[in-house]
Amino acid sequence: MILFIKHISIEGPETIGDFFTSKGYQINSVELGNGGRLPENLNSLEAVISLGGPMNVYEEDQYPFLKAEDDFIKKVMDQKIPFLGICLGAQLLSKACHAKVGKSPQKEVGFYKIYLTEDGAGDPIFNGLEKEMEVFQWHEDMFDIPLTGNAALLARSQACPHQAFRVGPCAYGFQFHVEITDQSIKSWADAYFKKGDPVLERKAQSMLEDYKKKKNQMNAAAYKIYENFLKIMARHTIKV
Repeated sequence: MILFIKHISIEGPETIGDFFTSKGYQINSVELGNGGRLPENLNSLEAVISLGGPMNVYEEDQYPFLKAEDDFIKKVMDQKIPFLGICLGAQLLSKACHAKVGKSPQKEVGFYKIYLTEDGAGDPIFNGLEKEMEVFQWHEDMFDIPLTGNAALLARSQACPHQAFRVGPCAYGFQFHVEITDQSIKSWADAYFKKGDPVLERKAQSMLEDYKKKKNQMNAAAYKIYENFLKIMARHTIKV
């Protein structure tokens, strides 16, 4: 089973959930922000994918489930269960590995280019992809790279120097979003942009128009990453 960890209803698995379903995997989503509970027994887990959310990793007093997830990720890491963290999920992975999470040099909302490092170009998660890719971003924080677990920085951008990392044999964090759809962008803009602000309304419309132009290329890269993660899973788990 593949476990998706949600933190808010509007940030779900989207295309990555569709991918694993199409491959015949059983998936289960737990929405922590709505009272969902993480499993105590990890034996049935083939992979864990932690998704995004508007909260910050250091807001555990306001969002107590973040502490529970921190403990859970540490167990996942100990058992070497393949893990992928996206945006908030990546920051939580970094924190669980005792690295710092703080403000990014610049907030990124919209489409930006990322650049693979030498380690990233040689990592199996980005196998078959170009060293320069355009991705969708929505974040104001940034993770540091852990100092343990043979961690490596895999990608950077001009606005945010830490965009992707690997720690241990099969755990990855992406600051950017590979899973988005046009519905994701619309839902997030409706929820996170100030209502009635004409500048933000134009920003939302521009992002949706950009998505239509970039959709095919971005989805091709996303599905390649999903295929690569599946191969990584195959080396570390037995499908049940």
